[in-house]
Formats: sequence, C-alpha cells, structure tokens
Amino acid sequence: MPIATPEVYNEMLDRAKAEKFAYPAINVTSSQTLHAALRGFAEAESDGIVQISTGGAEFLGGQHSKDMVTGAVALAEFAHIVAEKYDVSIALHTDHCPKDKLDGYVRPLLAVSEERVKAGRNPLFQSHMWDGSAETLADNLSIAQELLERAQAARIILEVEITPTGGEEDGVSHEINDSLYTTVDDAIRTAEALGLGDKGRYLLAASFGNVHGVYKPGNVVLRPELLKELNEGVAAKYGKPAGAQPFDFVFHGGSGSTEEEIRTALENGVVKMNIDTDTQYAFTRPVVDHMFRNYDGVLKVDGEVGNKKTYDPRTWGKLAEASMAARVVEACTHLRSTGTRIK
Repeated sequence: MPIATPEVYNEMLDRAKAEKFAYPAINVTSSQTLHAALRGFAEAESDGIVQISTGGAEFLGGQHSKDMVTGAVALAEFAHIVAEKYDVSIALHTDHCPKDKLDGYVRPLLAVSEERVKAGRNPLFQSHMWDGSAETLADNLSIAQELLERAQAARIILEVEITPTGGEEDGVSHEINDSLYTTVDDAIRTAEALGLGDKGRYLLAASFGNVHGVYKPGNVVLRPELLKELNEGVAAKYGKPAGAQPFDFVFHGGSGSTEEEIRTALENGVVKMNIDTDTQYAFTRPVVDHMFRNYDGVLKVDGEVGNKKTYDPRTWGKLAEASMAARVVEACTHLRSTGTRIK
C-alpha cells in the first residue's frame, strides 16, 4: 500500500481509539531502518507510524550540510516509493521539534505540504510534532494554535507536548521530578486553546511520569491512570457524556514500561506510542555480534587482507534489519495492533 492518505490516517487513529490499541511510532534515521520498520509492520499485519526527529533528519541530511529539511524530505520521498511494496498503511511523522528548531524544520516542512496540497496532491508528511514542553504553557499553546491552523490547511495532524517528559532526547532534556505529570487544568487550557477537533485534529503528548531513555521496569513511576482523569476533567468541562475520551493521547518515554502500564494507557485513550531506544539497540546488537565473531575478517589484522564477505555492509546490514523488524513486531504485540491493518 502507499503512504497513508489523510483520510486513511484519520481512520487508523479512529480505529485504534475505538478498539483500544495503539500504533508503534518507530524513529528511523536511514533507508535501512525505514525498511526494518516497514518490514516489522508488514510481518505483524499492522499499520503503523514512521517518524523522523530533528537529530535523525540532520543525520539524514548528510554530515557535510546537516540540513534537516533536506534529510526529512529525502527520506519521506523515498518512503512514498518503497512503502508501496508493503501490504500495510504507514503514516509519516516528524518527532520532537523544540521552539529554536521550528523555523529550520517543522515550518519549512509544512510549507512543502502546503504546496503539494495546493497542487491537488496529498501532504508529504501526515503529522508533525511541536514540542513546547520547555516553554510556559501559555507560550506553548500560542505557538500550537498557529501550527494547528497551518496543519489543518495542509491536511496534516499536529502533535503537541504540553508538559515535560523526563530524560533527554535530541538535546532537549528535563529533570525527573514531580513536574512530569500533566494536570486537569493543563488539559482544560489545552482544549480551550486548540479546541476538541473543531480547529483541526491534534494528538496530545501528556505527561504521566514518562522518561526518555533506558530504564528497567519499576525505575520510573508511571501513572497511566492519570490519562483517564484528564479525559474526565475535560469531558465534564465541555458537557461530554460519561466515559468520553476527548483526547488522542501519545505515550512518550515508554522504554521499560510494564505490560500492565501499557494496557492501562491503551484503555485510557493512547493511540500512538513512540519507540526509539529499544529499536536502536535491536538494530545495533547483531552488528556488534557479527564484528566480534568475525574480527579477523572485518579488519585487515596484521597485514592480512580480511574477508570481503564479512565486512560488506550488506552482510551485517541484513542482520540489523531483521533484528529491528522483530522488535517492531514485538511492539505491535504489546500495543495490540497486530492483525489490525486496514485491508
């Protein structure tokens, strides 16, 4: 199938919310990690989300110029071609973009999609993220309003992060403390500023103790039940029926989460879960194993010639792709998206 159209992406998110599952959102930094993600989704018979962070886009832009927009556009265009060979629907998304990188990343990418839509085509990306968690909530939501208006015109969904996620990702860091929990007041202010779909659809990355990075289960205090409180508070404010879930939530910083924590998050409206740390390790682990096992072959030790079959990037690259794809399949299982692809 081709990259999801705006209509298909909306259907994907609607189905996830109604059926209490979520899509893994896999960060990619190369054509090979892209194929690993696509392969994993196809093997799980799950639609999914592939995303590019600012750091990933800079890497994709090449170390000569490090141009984020060039990197993101290039991989997105590549994805539009190769995704047709996979029998799943894939949405393209840009991950965490703080204020100081908006003019060099999200705003130019919005302009690319605006031109495509004016020409009668679909947008290049299906969603973009604005990470204003380092700003005051007032400033965060003010910028979000501007971006949401542009995103809606370009048939794109906006993701907003309204309060901090702990740890560090792409140079944006927050302390791990009690501020990592979104309040009902925060949620109400968000609804007041961005509406509940009437001003454009958005995904909400609320904080319930989430931390980026690598942590064993139990080392981070997650409270996914907080998402229910946020939905209930906003539903009551806006006269929604009991049990309504006004928000489409995103689960950030999920590495090391227990299955029970993930299940609670899904029941409370999470439709997207970011996965980066675990897939990075899954990709790298077999490469390291190959290098250790074939030391004399991948290196020209003591004046020898080495073994081309072992240092050929295709040899270890295939192992890396297979391992990362298997981790994506595992993510689909945990998030209950296995077998849910739109046919």
